Amino acid sequence: MDKNELLELYNYDLEKLVSIAEKVTRKNFKNEIEVCSIISAKTGRCGENCKYCSQSVHNHAEIHCHSLLDVEEVRKAALKAKENGASRFCIVTSGRSEAGDDFKKILEMIKAVASIDGIHCCASLGLLNEEQIKQIKEAGVERFNHNINTSQNYHKNICTTHNYEDRINTVKMITKNGIEACSGVILGMGESREDRIDMALALKELKPKTVPINVLNPIKGTPLECFEDKITEEEVIRTICIFRIVLPNAILRYAGGRKTRLSKEMQELGLRAGINGILAGDYLTTSGVNAKEDEEMLKKFGLELV
Repeated sequence: MDKNELLELYNYDLEKLVSIAEKVTRKNFKNEIEVCSIISAKTGRCGENCKYCSQSVHNHAEIHCHSLLDVEEVRKAALKAKENGASRFCIVTSGRSEAGDDFKKILEMIKAVASIDGIHCCASLGLLNEEQIKQIKEAGVERFNHNINTSQNYHKNICTTHNYEDRINTVKMITKNGIEACSGVILGMGESREDRIDMALALKELKPKTVPINVLNPIKGTPLECFEDKITEEEVIRTICIFRIVLPNAILRYAGGRKTRLSKEMQELGLRAGINGILAGDYLTTSGVNAKEDEEMLKKFGLELV
């Protein structure tokens, strides 16, 4: 489908659009949902100026900053995530990238998590170079998260300390070196429907294994703290449908903002529309959905955790 056809789809009756997306999901996936948890292994003091982010030194959000956690603390968090049903655990650090002893410590974290039976190790470590990517793969990273966040056209409105091409090239380098790509978006930052279609089409070219769908959670102290009314729940669901149609083989994952921006009913509609992955537990600097609540919702749809 081209861009004009996708724009037409956006305006379909919502139930009809969800049904189309649901058929695509059923054709390409079993009745399963992939569960991932994350840990903020280093929080805050990021030099990038992303307008949505509570961790940027350019913004003024009140968060608890900390340097790299101990390896054992990260390992225990991964074990806890496994107890709560997660099969994947992602080590996340703030900032452009780590180097020296800090990067060596991250490699130890990766090895510790990768050694846990039943847990797949993922990481989100910023703009790594190719040698670093090879090292994290050797240490045990199976999947690397690096979101495109928004469209090429809209990127300059969100961040100026790095460009859109930096993000695209990082994702390409990840897959080139044999690591699965996890690359998604943040909806509701003032972008247009055309921008969202451009995001989906850009991801189609990158072929990520999984696509996190974040909805902006406006955080006090960031430039986007007043953007909470820029996207409706229905528009989020419509966008999920479009992403499923454009990306029939990608795992679409509920990620940040789900708890605060989508009602339970709309979350369930999103599961019908093509969501087949969730980020469970807390996020980087905000709280997530209770594991028991997720368990009840997933049971309602007969979804098997993988």
